[in-house]
Amino acid sequence: MTTAERPNIVLIHWHDVGTHLGAYGHGDVTSPAIDELAAQGLRFDRAFCTTPLCSPARGSLFTGRYPHNHGLMGLVNRGWEYRPGQRTAPALLSELGYRTALIGQQHESRDPSRLGFDELYPWDAGAARCGPVSAKAVEWLESAPAEPFFLTVGFFETHRPYPAAQYPPVDPASVDVPPFLPDNHHTRGDLAGFLGSIRVADAATGRVLDAIERTGLAESTLVLFTTDHGIAFPRAKGTLYDPGIRVALLARPPRAWHVAAGTADGLISHVDVLPTLLDLAGGQIPPSVQGTSFAAVLRGEPAEPRTEIFAEKNFHDEYDPIRCIRTDRFAYIRNLEPGTPMRLSGDIEAAPVRSGLGEDHLRPRPVEELYDLDADPWQLRDLAPDPAYTQVKRELTARLEAWMAETNDPVLSGAVDTPRLPPGTPGRKDTKHDE
Repeated sequence: MTTAERPNIVLIHWHDVGTHLGAYGHGDVTSPAIDELAAQGLRFDRAFCTTPLCSPARGSLFTGRYPHNHGLMGLVNRGWEYRPGQRTAPALLSELGYRTALIGQQHESRDPSRLGFDELYPWDAGAARCGPVSAKAVEWLESAPAEPFFLTVGFFETHRPYPAAQYPPVDPASVDVPPFLPDNHHTRGDLAGFLGSIRVADAATGRVLDAIERTGLAESTLVLFTTDHGIAFPRAKGTLYDPGIRVALLARPPRAWHVAAGTADGLISHVDVLPTLLDLAGGQIPPSVQGTSFAAVLRGEPAEPRTEIFAEKNFHDEYDPIRCIRTDRFAYIRNLEPGTPMRLSGDIEAAPVRSGLGEDHLRPRPVEELYDLDADPWQLRDLAPDPAYTQVKRELTARLEAWMAETNDPVLSGAVDTPRLPPGTPGRKDTKHDE
């Protein structure tokens, strides 16, 4: 592969938005920049993160490994870090001659210099608002290096809270309430603020995309857009249901490749992003990488689709070990501490939606759950107790347990201990607004 064939890469990532965008069929959402990006490139309709929590999800995106393998089994601000020896996308691409830069949000390390970027322009979590971050990204693109580059642009949005002064809310009456949430004024008011934050973040994304066009970089630049996990609402963020782990993934290949725009319906996992980038850059994929390249799809070529994705949850505000396998049709979830209630993350507990939620989610969870996604896409009818699905459940159980064994999942040996930052440690957070 010649240097001319290696694309520049711009990765734009948001917080907590899942697929809640116009491009994914949400008609009440104003996201014209993202929608246009989807129309110009490829929209992956069934893309998934590895976990519905910020730090570990981002860790998988940047290492191509599952959280229990890369080490970020919980939040950085709770004491988690990458295990020694983890190799990240920026470090690996730097070795291939790419200039790598981070602008804005990261949540994989308390020390951004460990992440492997050549240039760092980080903001602390909560301060990486899309306005100043996008302005810095535009400035960087206007003087982009001559060598191939990998630029990541991270927004804090659409993380909670949604102050009206920063994110003017939409009319609550115009909101479409997802079927997994109660339709009441608490939920509508909360979604109105969330949609306001989407509108602001989308405009900032548009400024970055405009800069790529204006500077002539669109001919040679792959633009990727994704998010860490699902929306910060009950039965989404912090859960292994689709609203928690399904994510937006958009890719606009370099214009010079002449790849037709469209949709890609195959299953994709965030662990597949790193090997894809290395493949496109002409590098070797390390044996430690657990994902599979989908570079062929980005080149407009046939590709073998995944048959399943795996996801996990370990720590957020507290220990909550869950594992799942998700195929084209079924989702099987294993609750490793059955009898406990569904745990809402602290930011959701403190949110307006919680006031109208009731207490139904506090019922004890079963050992296992099974959902037929064709008949029940919102996963509201648990089929695990139904004898008619015994064989399906047996097959999915075997596949999940094989994956856990192959990846040396530590929960097979019992509960996982959590690291704890001592009181007073800079960056420690113990509050309801943890990521």
